[in-house]
Amino acid sequence: MATPQSSTRPTHQNPQPNFHDLFPAMAGKLGGEGLIDELCKGFELLMDGDKGVITFESLRRNASAVLGLGDLTDDDVRCMIDEGDFDRDGALNQMEFCVLMFRLSPDLMDASRFVVTEAIEEEFGDRTHGH
Repeated sequence: MATPQSSTRPTHQNPQPNFHDLFPAMAGKLGGEGLIDELCKGFELLMDGDKGVITFESLRRNASAVLGLGDLTDDDVRCMIDEGDFDRDGALNQMEFCVLMFRLSPDLMDASRFVVTEAIEEEFGDRTHGH
């Protein structure tokens, strides 16, 4: 996952943290299926065990205990939830969490787009050329 290179954290005063993106290296080492498996494990570490989703409370508690990100403000945690909460239920389900992690890694998104585009062109390109 992305790890901070400095103590800079996202806030309204400092919205651009300095992160070192480790997702591409993880993907290269683990492969696509292995990376998704690791993301699912990360989700389980951060989720509320009773609700099966990452809530504000579970992220606040587990970001400190599990990830060592104890200096996150309530606004930081709320922004993290809001950024990935596509169905606007106030929590992150496993799919929303995985999509958010991919979105936070521009290099991984670019690589994913290339693979998907190549697969689509291969699948549909053959059909349009009479293969």
